Amino acid sequence: MARGPQEKRGGRDRDREKVESEFTDKLVHINRVAKVVKGGKRFGFAALVVVGDLRGRVGFGHGKAREVPEAIRKATEAARRNLVRVPLRDARTLHHDSEGRHGSGKVVVRSAPAGTGIIAGGAMRAVFEMLGVQDVVAKSLGSTNPYNVVRATFDALKGQENPRGVAARRNLKVSDIVARRRDGSVASEAGADL
Repeated sequence: MARGPQEKRGGRDRDREKVESEFTDKLVHINRVAKVVKGGKRFGFAALVVVGDLRGRVGFGHGKAREVPEAIRKATEAARRNLVRVPLRDARTLHHDSEGRHGSGKVVVRSAPAGTGIIAGGAMRAVFEMLGVQDVVAKSLGSTNPYNVVRATFDALKGQENPRGVAARRNLKVSDIVARRRDGSVASEAGADL
């Protein structure tokens, strides 16, 4: 029996909803702008949204519209198009410390032991929550503009590497890359190559 166009479309929509449901989004900032015209003011809204799967993929997007929900929808779609994968250690923290810059915004992100939590402010906290990081220490320096802070955070996350990738590039074993500390915990040397 042949399916009608309605049945086909319904199946496709269900698949898209399934794909979209794996991502969660968080509104970081909403900016209201006013344009003065002859009859008064026209308001517009700009939204900054961070989207992630809580397992190492994260992206951010910016959207503008006359209404807040439409700006958030546009920003969410832009964020889904710009996803990046970040390697996580033990699925809870970063592999090594790194710094990121964008404009006058500078951020420093550091891996942290289990139980530390997310120690980061505003815009950076949203990125780490959507990324699925549970333990991290971060500091934002310079610009407090959320757009610059988010972009600087993504710049810092771009530099993250896992020991397996560093070992492959150096033609070594992972055990040669990972050094043992005196107290028995494992310290990654992936950041030393950057």
